[in-house]
Amino acid sequence: MALNSPQMTKTLINLCGPTAVGKTTVALYWAEKLGCPILSTDSRQCYRELAVGSAPPSSEELDRVPHYFIADRSIHEPITAGEYEKFALATLEELFKTHDVVVAVGGSGMYIDALLHGLDPLPTDADVKAKLEERATVEGLAALKTELYHLDPEHSAKVDVRNPRRVIRALEVIEITGKKYSEQLNNTPKERPFKIVNWVLNLEREALYERINSRVHVMISAGLEEEARGLKEHQGLVSLQTVGYREWWPYFNDEYDIDRTVALIQQYSRRYAKRQLTYFKRFEGAIWLDPNDINGQEESLRKAGIM
Repeated sequence: MALNSPQMTKTLINLCGPTAVGKTTVALYWAEKLGCPILSTDSRQCYRELAVGSAPPSSEELDRVPHYFIADRSIHEPITAGEYEKFALATLEELFKTHDVVVAVGGSGMYIDALLHGLDPLPTDADVKAKLEERATVEGLAALKTELYHLDPEHSAKVDVRNPRRVIRALEVIEITGKKYSEQLNNTPKERPFKIVNWVLNLEREALYERINSRVHVMISAGLEEEARGLKEHQGLVSLQTVGYREWWPYFNDEYDIDRTVALIQQYSRRYAKRQLTYFKRFEGAIWLDPNDINGQEESLRKAGIM
């Protein structure tokens, strides 16, 4: 069955956008209006221990609408984008038995890609991966980043090189296949048995950056420093290679003062938002909307036959 064919009776409304743009508010509004559940596409809000820094929905918001993939696992039970694809599709299969519409919301590009389009099946080798992880420990991640740049400058320019897992994964595939990682991403969408309405929520840059800076202060007031301090011994975990956590480690070692730490979290959050927007520009057919434009959102759903 072709994507979004008329025969499809179930619809996934996917809301994505940069950090702090207001995705949760929009998702809750439409989930309540349409009487449907919410599936998260956030790669960090699934971890119970990241209750402040991942900015998950509040307990009151969670009580308003059933949510899935929120605080449902520990940081010691990591999940990959490929695993998320299987989890999300299985979850939707169950939810669509009792709902015609499900809202998905989040800002993790690869997880959203996995859900909407499917990930390209690439080879893996435990020995190769282990050697690369050992090199990252001995030589440092910088050496692997430099190697990736020389082997595949195209992918190096796109990947978050602050994320060791992404760097190691790319080098693993290159070593196994002898080909550039970027050349093996054919980005051919997999068929999905449901219609997809894909919204990218965005604001003017100045307004977005103001919201990001403000959110950092709100999270610190809510106990982000204490949360990060309690996780310091686990800082090597992939789930903690995240903006809002990794900036605290130098502070705890007396390398930065608190003002510098807060400024870095804000700066790196703004950079992350920029990368997110760049990623979402790849989504063909996505509808870009202001999170406050309820009329525009309603018109989009009407055209999709939902209202």
